[in-house]
Amino acid sequence: MFIAGEWAQAASGQSFDVFNPATGEKIGAVADGGREDAARAIAAARDALAGWSAATAYRRADLLSKAYEIMVARKEDLARQMTVEQGKPLRMARTEVQYGADFLLWYAEEAKRVRGETLPSSRPDQRFLVLRQPVGVVAAITPWNYPVSMLTRKLAPALAAGCTVVLKPAEATPLCAVKMFEILEEAGFPAGTVNLVTAADPAPIGAEFTENPAVAKITFTGSTAVGKMLAEGAARRMKRISCELGGHAPFLVLEDADPVHAAKGAAAVKFLNTGQACISPNRIYVHRRLMDPFLETLEARVTRLRGGNGLEDGVGVGPLINDAALAKVDRQVKDAVGKGARLVCGGHRLMEDGLDRGHFYAPTVLAEVTPEMTIYREETFGPVAAVIPFEDEDAALAMANDTDYGLAAYVYTPSIARAFRMMEGLNFGIVGINDINPTAAAAPFGGMKESGLGREGGHEGIAEYLETKLVGLSV
Repeated sequence: MFIAGEWAQAASGQSFDVFNPATGEKIGAVADGGREDAARAIAAARDALAGWSAATAYRRADLLSKAYEIMVARKEDLARQMTVEQGKPLRMARTEVQYGADFLLWYAEEAKRVRGETLPSSRPDQRFLVLRQPVGVVAAITPWNYPVSMLTRKLAPALAAGCTVVLKPAEATPLCAVKMFEILEEAGFPAGTVNLVTAADPAPIGAEFTENPAVAKITFTGSTAVGKMLAEGAARRMKRISCELGGHAPFLVLEDADPVHAAKGAAAVKFLNTGQACISPNRIYVHRRLMDPFLETLEARVTRLRGGNGLEDGVGVGPLINDAALAKVDRQVKDAVGKGARLVCGGHRLMEDGLDRGHFYAPTVLAEVTPEMTIYREETFGPVAAVIPFEDEDAALAMANDTDYGLAAYVYTPSIARAFRMMEGLNFGIVGINDINPTAAAAPFGGMKESGLGREGGHEGIAEYLETKLVGLSV
């Protein structure tokens, strides 16, 4: 762990092992921190807050820029660590490292754009000033599916705003976090400004985050169930919280769309990171008139995807993160087929050529999916494309919105009128129109409904870490 500028073991002296999901092999071990360690890290962040919040915006920007430069220089090392620890193909891991570095650079610039205001008063002898100041100590919890970029997406704006941070990374991918904190240490962040607590059991750490009065804000990316628990704990103590939670993204192929182009886009985004992305399309609605050419193209694309170890050339789909994820995907597929879905391709665990040692599932396409099937209602987080026919555009929009989630949605149409109707009618925080990658460090990312609270990225991202203070000045 990294606490108060020093690398440290857990107070208990315990550690836990980290495994490669592609091979089952042990790849390392990290400190198994507990509540006492979290409290120590929070105390270090509290003690460092006064100095860091008083540092000039230019000083904060300089350190974030240095971290960016070091991160880019170590792109290959970070990418390989990510592939070995999380499983995604190396090419995709390199892309994520660059995406993660972009947040450091963007918020290095945003640090210098935190502005206040002067407001008029009805009294001639009074002036109003509005200040934006750091909220305080931030507790951050990051997921395993994007173990580098989700870390910088939280740390960069918090540090740019003048907050100090304690990070608890996912227990499946702590080694990526260790490498990132080595970069932050080398960049020269003052002791206590950034702190890392690794743990096999996240519950005691989460309890300390919600109950310790020194923590002013919690930021979390993960499941909706855990997000609700953290939000409940934070509410009891009036802590600020932002959550980026689950998704159940619809992908609408409207009647006037090019079905081949849409199917290529669906294949690319659905199987990205083995479907283990919160913005992965789960429900693919295709106008019945376009179904045959759409499925033909989708099947051709999907059957060409090669599953395997992400370090091998030509691999397009890596392993699922663990046995539980594998079992969930298989259960959803069997439920759908048992209730009448047509299995177009895939539908089984990959076992050949040593893949039985990892958590591999064949890229799968299901057609004629209906609302009675579990996969229609429940987020999959795996390499399964569930295709649903429709005949009426208004009905398709209603079906797309018929979910408790509201993170991302996708629409394919050449019509600007239809595009506007859909982007305005979809109850989702992110909408891609003929675009499967509607994200960037400069753009706000977040969802509606049970997909979360707040936004990350863009100028909205740093606002999550700033408090507004009003000053009335009598002159």
